[in-house]
Amino acid sequence: MRRLPATTVVSFAMVVIVLAGTVVASLLEQDRTPNVLDVVLPLVAAGGALLRERYPLAALITVVAAVDVYYRFAGYDGPLIVLSFLALYTAADKGHLVAAIATGGVSVLAMAIGETGGVRHVDDSMFLAITGWVVACIAFGGVTRNRRAYLQEAERRAHDAEHTKEEEARRRASEERLRIARELHDVIGHNISMINVQAAAALHGLQRRPEKAEAALRTIKDTSKETLRELRTTLGVLRQVDEDAPTAPTDSLARIDALVAASGLRVTTELSGSLDEVPVEVDLAAARIIREALTNVSRHSGTAEATLSVSSKSGHIVIQVEDDGPGATYAEGSGYGVRGMRERAAALGGTLEAGPRPEGGFRVVADLPLRPPADPK
Repeated sequence: MRRLPATTVVSFAMVVIVLAGTVVASLLEQDRTPNVLDVVLPLVAAGGALLRERYPLAALITVVAAVDVYYRFAGYDGPLIVLSFLALYTAADKGHLVAAIATGGVSVLAMAIGETGGVRHVDDSMFLAITGWVVACIAFGGVTRNRRAYLQEAERRAHDAEHTKEEEARRRASEERLRIARELHDVIGHNISMINVQAAAALHGLQRRPEKAEAALRTIKDTSKETLRELRTTLGVLRQVDEDAPTAPTDSLARIDALVAASGLRVTTELSGSLDEVPVEVDLAAARIIREALTNVSRHSGTAEATLSVSSKSGHIVIQVEDDGPGATYAEGSGYGVRGMRERAAALGGTLEAGPRPEGGFRVVADLPLRPPADPK
């Protein structure tokens, strides 16, 4: 069963009480002569009071006018003024504060003028009490409206804050997934690629040069061990469990010789400028870009040689990896490796360009600022 709103219940209760009081007043005042207004005006005021929530302004004018006319011309003296107080409160509560003040003021003024005609219907204390009730009802309606608006604003801000918190959590989760994807591609993908290259060398060496096959198999063993360690660390992050810190050294420009050696390529390396005081995040990004660029040469270029230059100047680190192999044919960097390198550079406020060289082969150039931009709040 549908429950009636509290305001509707209050309206019905007030109307019943007022009409009952009017009937009682007519029974007690047998010396007065009733007229048609004693019936019509209470019904009009009651109807207006019942419609106060839906039509507050129309109800205000209707009820106050009916009550004023009732006390001026009707024969009996019922408690109809209570409906005026209710209409004034409702109008102020619904946002018609100026209309409530104007209507209440006119009503009080009309009552004051009517009391100067020689016949007094109320004494001074009653007049002041009625005026005080008019002011109180209008003020209380304004207060309840302001409080309701305050609560709605507080609720809206809480909802916005919760929505912003959820958006921030989703953004951080997305960034973490992207970071893990880069780690998987840069580290594990690189190691698997090296295992594949060394396995091919081992198969070839078993027939012609067994000593090289043994070296290739040892490399496969060491690389697979490191790959398992990296994979275990990454899965530990995904499971959100505590894991022992990885024992493998972190990629760094200080270990550039190891990065080059791990690529399995013959790399001509040129270093210029100071690389000793590079911020940690820039150092790691630079090393990962070098690792991925050399891996791409090994996978796609069709050559076993590459050129690497790393220079530090004017607050930037510039990395350039080139090869002259025939296999590099894509120009937009659509693979995940190039995309990951670009994302690493962009995260530090730098740039990365990758594409074929006019003279043949492929070139990757990364420009990383030594002072990355601050993370916006």
